[in-house]
This record gives sequence, structure tokens and C-alpha cells, in this order.
Amino acid sequence: MRDHTKLRAFELADEIAILTYRETRKFPKDEIYGLTSQMRRSAVSVPSNIVEGCARESHTEFLRFIEIAFASLRELRYQFGLSRRLGYFDENSFTGYDSKLVETEKVLGSLIRSLRSPNRLQTKQPK
Repeated sequence: MRDHTKLRAFELADEIAILTYRETRKFPKDEIYGLTSQMRRSAVSVPSNIVEGCARESHTEFLRFIEIAFASLRELRYQFGLSRRLGYFDENSFTGYDSKLVETEKVLGSLIRSLRSPNRLQTKQPK
């Protein structure tokens, strides 16, 4: 098993979840069961899948959960863009949130690439 707290991807995903909850508090009340709920679910899914993947024994399962976390992050990125176009984010909030999404995507993407690396897939190194 892996320690999720040692992964930069988890730290960033956790920050995104907290930011999402803070920012969606400002959304119109009629979005509580719509975009607010969807964004919160997506945001919580990212670190949750990282944690679950770290708890898995096999490399393949770990990679699969990291890929799911990345997909949830991309879903959140779309929802963020939509909420911005609807005028739910002010410019200051937009900049900070957007840069955190981009950084998290880069880190998660790098983790996925490293896990897919042929060298990582070998179970034993030749002597």
C-alpha cells in the first residue's frame, strides 16, 4: 500500500476540493442541486480516488484509480468553465482556482505517465 499523503497530486487535489466548497458557497441558491452539487462531487472524487488507489495492492489498480481521479478533475474543469461563463466566479477567484486546476492536472498527468512507463511495469529488474 502507498501513503497518499506523500503524493503532491493528493495535496493539490485536496486543496481543489476545499476551494470548490468555498467558491460554490457563493453560487446562486437555485444551483444548490445543480452545478454546485456536481462541482462538489467532482472535486471530492479527485482526492478520494487517489486515496482509494493508494490503498490497492496492485500497480494496475493503482493506475486505474489515478486515471479516474484525472477524469474527475477534467470534469470539474469543464464545470468550472461553465460556472465562469454563467458569471458565478469573480475575476480574483477565477485566477486562483484556474491556476490550481492547471497545476493539479499537470501533476496528475505526470504521475499517470510515470505509472504507465515500461520501466515501472516490470516486476523484477534483470541482474
